Amino acid sequence: MSLSLTSTGTGPRRGVARVLVLAVLCAVSAASPSLAAARTVTAGATSAGPCHRSLAPRAAGRDTFRVTAPSRSIVSVALSSAGDWDLAIFGAKGRVVAGSAGFAGNELAEGFVRKGERLTVQACRYRGDASTAKASVRFTAIAKKKIAGKVRVVDVITRQRADKERLQGLGLDLTEHGDAKSVEVVLHGRRDTRTLRRAGFRYRVRIADLAARTRRNQVKDRRFASAAATSALPSGRDSYRHLADYDFEMKQLAQQYPLLVKPLTLKFKSVLGRDLNGIEITLNAANTQDGKPIFLNMGVHHAREWPSSEHAMEFAYDLLRNYGADSRTTSLVQQTRTIVVPVVNPDGFNISREAAPLGDFSLFDYEMKRKNCRVSQSTPPQYRQRACDDNNAGRLRGTDPNRNYGGLWGGSGASVTWSDDTFRGDAPFSEPEVQSIRDLVSNRQVTNLITNHTYSNLVLRPPGVASFGFPLEEPQYKALGAAMTAHNGYSNDPGFGLYDTTGTTEDWSFWSTGGFGFTFEIGPSEFHPPYATGVEAEYLGLPPAAGAGKGGNREAYYEMLKATADTAYHSLIEGAAPVGSTLRISKSFQTSTSPVWQDDFGTVIGNPIQFPDRLSSELKVAAPTFAWHVNPSTRPVVAGRHGRDPTGPPQSTITFANPAGIPAENVNYPAQPYESIPFTVQGPANGVDNGWFTVHIEWSNPNTDWDLYVVNSAGDVVAQSAAFGDTTEDATMFEPPPGQYTAHVVNYDQVQSPPDDWANGNVTFRSPTPRLETGVKESWTLTCTGSDGRVKATRQVTVDRGKRVQVGNACTRGK
Repeated sequence: MSLSLTSTGTGPRRGVARVLVLAVLCAVSAASPSLAAARTVTAGATSAGPCHRSLAPRAAGRDTFRVTAPSRSIVSVALSSAGDWDLAIFGAKGRVVAGSAGFAGNELAEGFVRKGERLTVQACRYRGDASTAKASVRFTAIAKKKIAGKVRVVDVITRQRADKERLQGLGLDLTEHGDAKSVEVVLHGRRDTRTLRRAGFRYRVRIADLAARTRRNQVKDRRFASAAATSALPSGRDSYRHLADYDFEMKQLAQQYPLLVKPLTLKFKSVLGRDLNGIEITLNAANTQDGKPIFLNMGVHHAREWPSSEHAMEFAYDLLRNYGADSRTTSLVQQTRTIVVPVVNPDGFNISREAAPLGDFSLFDYEMKRKNCRVSQSTPPQYRQRACDDNNAGRLRGTDPNRNYGGLWGGSGASVTWSDDTFRGDAPFSEPEVQSIRDLVSNRQVTNLITNHTYSNLVLRPPGVASFGFPLEEPQYKALGAAMTAHNGYSNDPGFGLYDTTGTTEDWSFWSTGGFGFTFEIGPSEFHPPYATGVEAEYLGLPPAAGAGKGGNREAYYEMLKATADTAYHSLIEGAAPVGSTLRISKSFQTSTSPVWQDDFGTVIGNPIQFPDRLSSELKVAAPTFAWHVNPSTRPVVAGRHGRDPTGPPQSTITFANPAGIPAENVNYPAQPYESIPFTVQGPANGVDNGWFTVHIEWSNPNTDWDLYVVNSAGDVVAQSAAFGDTTEDATMFEPPPGQYTAHVVNYDQVQSPPDDWANGNVTFRSPTPRLETGVKESWTLTCTGSDGRVKATRQVTVDRGKRVQVGNACTRGK
């Protein structure tokens, strides 16, 4: 296939949801990618402006060439150079197709183009001595998919596991959302609706026209962007960024604030070869061995969760714009180091952001891609071919990066199936994007960490699985979560409070390094809602966000940064050493995954996998004495579990009386009807001490379905149980405050006549779990290397959280 190339620049002229939707696979073209010959672009000068925001073929520092799209395609342009070059693709009428603006000369721009569209590729020499770069173009043809009827989102009632399995076999587009009673499904037109009805499933419609909903959101974004010159955000941004925007803005911030910002490129490239970039913010940021405690703020593990990266980026602007003008910001920036990595999954995000506009959540709606671009070893051959953004498996090919971390990897809450949105990957830390974050956390003293996601208005902390147990730091951990949720209005919960998850960021980073880590689930609904609500309102705490009037995520991040500066949350090593020497602390150990599930139901479970971990970081001694902020020497995974000695016996059992009659079926709790049964939890003032309570009901037929919710005096749900396929519900609350509670018993589904009413309701109490300490104390190995490169001394240092240890002269041999 021939491509026309014409140079116009300043340089010299040079010549399933699983993949079960087999019925629609014929809609995807099987054409192979076409690759243009590599060419050289040249610029004798540098160009300081953003390459991807304006087409300027005659401007200094830029070279352009033209190509014509042979079909409706994904166009990919790769560029490599020894210097810092940027890249952009422009379509008809100057339409920005894609861009790339990394910190060096490794660029990849990909986007959607129409058949016959005339494209201009623009390469810009941003800085450095390299006057040339190599560029190549590839087109991957795609076909337009036609859908008969509207695309709808429905909740399909699945009372038993067998119902879920039968639903999965219908070849419909199952999303990752659901609960014990239902699964969310996208119906692509009348054919899917008929399939669902013929199979005998009941459902309720959540979104009647998904494409229309998407168009409305796009209109809202355009109106918001045109309403004012800038938004109220620190950057003034009024629309979602593209991948090139993040990288270019970080480069600009590094130039604008040279004393406060250091560019950071992580160790491993993405699956498709992109760099993972971030910035470090502190006074004298270039000195990465200054011993300051570190707050790592990350976004976009999941590609379609665009607000997650926006919030992380806005906090970077907040710190830099307010430094020197706001005493709080100035003090915190001087005391701490903030690392912002806005996009952990650049391949997936670029695909989601530049995808052909469908807006229907379909298998080939790449805007809704969640995972990275890995082709798993378990992927069948027919789904391994073609590009990440155009293949027969659609958006479902890849690994979920936030199920791939080694901590608790392989257990519940992550899928073993390659096409599931929560696929855990072929092995712990199998993905290069995850390896990069692991390398960063392992080699720096990251004392505090937030990984941002959407959505659910939650702040989550370890553990991801209830059976793993709370860490000894649970009271402190929970209090820090509460300090943040006081500003964003979110719920403060353990990770398993949303649902079981394993292989997540903080369930490795905390248990292995001791640094406090949280997940933010931003916003009440939608993966990337209108910018005004999903970003501006949520970040600043404006209506309609839950944090309206409370400061929003901006103030929640400041709470985390304040905790980063607080030595009560980490440890301190103090001593003396010759100026110019280098101190290193390190430790090596084996980390265990969860017992590894062999299927998605936990019916076959294999042994845990052991993998090596090594933590190592350095301090460059700049003064005769030093204070080094570090994580505790003993890992939380071996320190023990939280508990306390009881101050009295547990409360006696409360027996429920079943109210007269049976309420009508209700699948829409918290809406009525339901039965309300009040009860009182006592406390030390009554001579009792309750560590847990469990509300229990039971009935006779496993096909009958009752649900159980417990609310406190404020009406908040504090415990719930909504299982299926059995004859009991048990809702448990940990450390219940004394007070009034109410059990809501919901008649979810009846399958017999006369109805199968519940019976034997009660509340049982048990004492708190005694504090469990293993007695294990681990040490850091502290090594001093002189300015001549020779090791002067090595010793063991043991230090607990909130403690400090004096080591004397760290470069003198001895005790």
